[in-house]
Amino acid sequence: MNVYKYGSGIDISKEKFDAVLGEISAENGFKKISSGQFQNTMAGFKKYQQWIAKHCKLNVPVIHLMEASGVYYENLALYLVLHEHQRVTVVLPNKAKKYKESLGYKSKTDGIDAQALSQMACEQTHALWQPPVEKFYRLRLLTRQIENITVQTTAVKNQMEALIHSVFPPKDIIKMLRQQIAFLLKQKTALIKTMEQLIHSDEELKSKFEHTKIIKGVGTLTIATVVAETGGFSLFKNISQLVSYAGYDVVENESGTHTGKTKISKRGNGRIRRVLHFPALNMVRYNVSPFAGLYQRIYDRNKIKMKGYVAVQKKLLVIIYTLWKKDEPFNQNQSHDKTSGESEKAPFLVSASKKQYKKAVPPKNGTAQDKHPSKHRSMPSLV
Repeated sequence: MNVYKYGSGIDISKEKFDAVLGEISAENGFKKISSGQFQNTMAGFKKYQQWIAKHCKLNVPVIHLMEASGVYYENLALYLVLHEHQRVTVVLPNKAKKYKESLGYKSKTDGIDAQALSQMACEQTHALWQPPVEKFYRLRLLTRQIENITVQTTAVKNQMEALIHSVFPPKDIIKMLRQQIAFLLKQKTALIKTMEQLIHSDEELKSKFEHTKIIKGVGTLTIATVVAETGGFSLFKNISQLVSYAGYDVVENESGTHTGKTKISKRGNGRIRRVLHFPALNMVRYNVSPFAGLYQRIYDRNKIKMKGYVAVQKKLLVIIYTLWKKDEPFNQNQSHDKTSGESEKAPFLVSASKKQYKKAVPPKNGTAQDKHPSKHRSMPSLV
């Protein structure tokens, strides 16, 4: 029997994980070999590896596939990659859920989920998971906690504002909420200081941050969030992948005679889009080149402000990526849309010449964003 590869599907939780090992061959397709349950501890990881070695007799690849379940998968993934030199793939839960539904599974148990992941590992090809670099991992924890505190502060402020304008304002509760806001702001200040110390302790990080902060309206927190959420752009091969990862890729909606709206997918890292929102507004407000010109061209074309702001966010993301890759300072008189030696299939439509624009944009709906072909969107495993 011609077995192509083994696939181990892992459904992981805080204390344990269920695993199903399967194989795929030309004769029988997918076939389940064995299943097991292990503790989410170092001892459990070693037992799992012994179980894999016992059943995988043939010299063919073994793919370990798991979902990005919070942080619970990270220790197992790190152990398999660093200590056992195994091939690990991590997929988003919604992607695994859709695949499971396509197989016809109706029930949901840990064993069924693990078997669906095993078949997914055997039948599909995914980017291999790479261990995070410690400095970017720490930076991500800091920026996400800063964002969480910002959200909490806004919620408490709204609550306090409502109480202040109530019929009988409760002074004791309002005082308590003010103290809570002060405490949250103090924590945020401490986290920002820790983040800045982390950046300044690394000469490479410090230099690249200084190059990007030249852009008026872009601060340390904005750059840190983008860099942390992308792992320092280390796994991105081109701009198309980055744009898709952030959810700025254009989605067209056409079928037969139906022509729907063309918009960005928003299927990506929402933290990047959120952190770029206010810098985009400021760049337009303070007429920062080349962003303000881009916004004006988009607005003149369709009279929708938000489309212009989104185009500015997208361009800013691409420029941050390019400056980081090239390790050069921002120059508003220089084009930063591409990295050196990178081949892009489609021009940047919002700044392309009229001839390029007509050639690149479908005449039916006039897409106003970059056109990034799907074949360039194979995403790195950053979850």
